[in-house]
Amino acid sequence: MDVRAALGELIFARVAGEEGSGRRDRIHGTPGPRRFSSDSAIWRVHGDASMFVGGIRALLLQSLHPLAMAAVDQHSGFRGDPWGRLNRTSAFLAETTFATTADADRAIDVVRSVHAHIDGVAPDGRAYRADDPDLLRWVHVAEVDSFLRAHDRYGRSPLPPQGRDDYVAQTAVIGRALGACDVPTCVAELDEAIEAFRPELASTAAARRTTRYLLVHPPVPWTLRGPYSTLAAAAVGLLPRWSRWPLRVPWLPVTEATLVRGAATATTRTIRWAMAPSSVGSPPR
Repeated sequence: MDVRAALGELIFARVAGEEGSGRRDRIHGTPGPRRFSSDSAIWRVHGDASMFVGGIRALLLQSLHPLAMAAVDQHSGFRGDPWGRLNRTSAFLAETTFATTADADRAIDVVRSVHAHIDGVAPDGRAYRADDPDLLRWVHVAEVDSFLRAHDRYGRSPLPPQGRDDYVAQTAVIGRALGACDVPTCVAELDEAIEAFRPELASTAAARRTTRYLLVHPPVPWTLRGPYSTLAAAAVGLLPRWSRWPLRVPWLPVTEATLVRGAATATTRTIRWAMAPSSVGSPPR
């Protein structure tokens, strides 16, 4: 196996887990109608290496909602099994984006079933349910905003304005299927949704612990700390300024625009090169 293929398999194994190869073959090899075409905006974004940056940003941004953070902190086990959670998340994104409509719908049904059994009380005394439509809306808009912004900055070829709107509209199909309410269908609505949530967002002990976990004590072996730290710094660089203090992360505009951006661009290009279709059978990037 050459260096490119070996690196691609290493990255894929970390992200997709032990069942990744079989799942990949089923997702891309099963015949049948698909919800999105191979030239769609959602294929371009979700099949690009910039998703590594977007995923970290999404976790950081999502943690600012006290109820969403309480649900993750109390039920997900992401600290005890971080790679398992990553495997499940990557599988869900792949199935709902690239798989047949039937397989995508099954993946959504599984997640809805899990959400129906998750509830609790946040540290501030408020009750929450994982299937709360408004809470699902926050998780959705934080993810979509993060994936899109990461693709704008680090994607192979940024989407044009209409393509960005198409991406938001296509992800809205999945958001509604999961039970989210009032899901944005264009970039302007996405920006409005993020802004509307700001009064509900807050710095909590759980959010700050999550930030330290992701940025200071990441769940990666020492051999991967360098590339991961670069991607994490890029994710922080894409956060809105108003989120920095609640998460206790610095705002370093000059460093972020030069050193961080250059290093993250090189890292995502390397990941894209390693995980090209010829090496691991993944969708085009």
